[in-house]
Amino acid sequence: DNRIYVTVNDVRYSFENGKLIPEKLHGNPVGQWGLAFDDYGRIFYALAGAEDPGKGFQQNSFYGNLDFKDQLIGDFQEPWPIIATPDVQGGLRRLRTDSTLNHFTAATGQTIFRGNALPADLKGDYIVCEPVGRLVRRAKVRNNEGKISLENAYHQQEFIASADMNFRPVNSSTGPDGCLYIVDMYHGIIQESNWTREGSYLRPQILRKGLEKNVGRGRIYRVVSDKIKPSKVKPDLLTASSAKLVTYLNHPNGWWRENAQKLLVLRNDKSVVPTLESMVKTSTNQLARIHALWTLSGMQSLKKELLVATFKDADAEVRKTAIWASENFMNAKTNTFILDNLDPLKTDSSADVRFQLALSLRFNDSPKAQSMIKFMLDKFPNNQVMVASAKAYDSALIAEKQRKEAEKLMNETEQRVINEGATIFKGLCGACHGMDGKGIALGANELLAPALANNKNVNEKNPQKLIKILLHGLTGPIDGKTYTANLMPAQSDNDDVYISSVLSYIRNDFGNKRGIITPEEVAKIRKITATRTLPYTMDELNNK
Repeated sequence: DNRIYVTVNDVRYSFENGKLIPEKLHGNPVGQWGLAFDDYGRIFYALAGAEDPGKGFQQNSFYGNLDFKDQLIGDFQEPWPIIATPDVQGGLRRLRTDSTLNHFTAATGQTIFRGNALPADLKGDYIVCEPVGRLVRRAKVRNNEGKISLENAYHQQEFIASADMNFRPVNSSTGPDGCLYIVDMYHGIIQESNWTREGSYLRPQILRKGLEKNVGRGRIYRVVSDKIKPSKVKPDLLTASSAKLVTYLNHPNGWWRENAQKLLVLRNDKSVVPTLESMVKTSTNQLARIHALWTLSGMQSLKKELLVATFKDADAEVRKTAIWASENFMNAKTNTFILDNLDPLKTDSSADVRFQLALSLRFNDSPKAQSMIKFMLDKFPNNQVMVASAKAYDSALIAEKQRKEAEKLMNETEQRVINEGATIFKGLCGACHGMDGKGIALGANELLAPALANNKNVNEKNPQKLIKILLHGLTGPIDGKTYTANLMPAQSDNDDVYISSVLSYIRNDFGNKRGIITPEEVAKIRKITATRTLPYTMDELNNK
């Protein structure tokens, strides 16, 4: 859609007149390291901190967050290494009886394979790296009436796995030659320093294996087929004419298509507009029609007459794309015209098309748009993804209203502190504690880290316990319960304002109702505990 997305912050960017224009999202992306797109613009996130190898792919985060507990099929979160994994932060509880990793813990660098130099059944598959387990997962992307699921392509096996202790795959990508590329950090230590300091579980494991000695040996692998020769054509996109770039929108390799679209939008060469319009109307390649639509849109050259004609395209993905692109036309002058032409699509045969229509109309306040959404929800009550998305959005509206009401009771300084803390929390803490403060579920009875919502420790009148935890970390059981992320890393490298802001936020959201914490309070505890080098335990903090 010609926008730049990031993995964490609730903002996306468009490039207009030589400038990046920010646009706030209605959801907060749930990713960490890596971002993948399929041929139709669907985004796939992964969350290493929450041990989640794939999420955020049900809908674009512009419309809000949506995930399902069963969207990872079967034992998808269970990796299958071919070597013991002694250097995992979770310790023995993260290992099988044969000492191999029993759960994803560092999913990163995902991609959707979109090339043409590997077997056809790999095209469109989800690829994600697991550097702690020394493996690369390949997954099939399933679509059931608009609900997306991921399923391991193999039974209790991985696409790539290594017995080399230094194999650390961290990124993957489709190349211009149509092959799959894997970036291997090839590094002895994969964990951050917070997890390997003196007294940690990992440090003796690292020293015993001598993993700290292997540095500076990263490499890139190319995955090839013995039956298909990779293309030897060298990319010439930067020097190619705009007319030539248009032809690449029809290329069988997604790398060429998306880069050609990007350059055409950046050049904004209007001379190719007629050719792009012709491609939308006459190309027999659905992907070429989709890219041509988005290119015209990015060049501000998409005519509303061509757009509405595309609402009737024979291909569901093209119709879906046209609906998505129509959001740019929903304004005071063209709203009625666009909505009248969108109206027949509320009974479209494709669940994906209907779902996109509901999403694209979500922020259109006109009675016509809202009645169309209601019609679809009433007519298709068993469409799980559309109904769940609507309910999630309604819940988000209620939560936002409650936050605004609470803010009215605060002075300007308190509001600023809490808003700054919210930004920090969503960018870091939410990965383990959940964006809603209710924790990240790893199973029926297991959370990655403690829930902060209505948490008694968070709501204690004296905030010194929380300040100590954030400054120096926390390890071991909490109120008798052990969590998968057995160590809360120290945040003492951050200043007092940072610490006070994030703690003030969690003490005033998620059902918690305590006052803000000042930087002066943090500074006082920092000075008292300055000689501390190890994380706290709850017994220490509770003076047991």
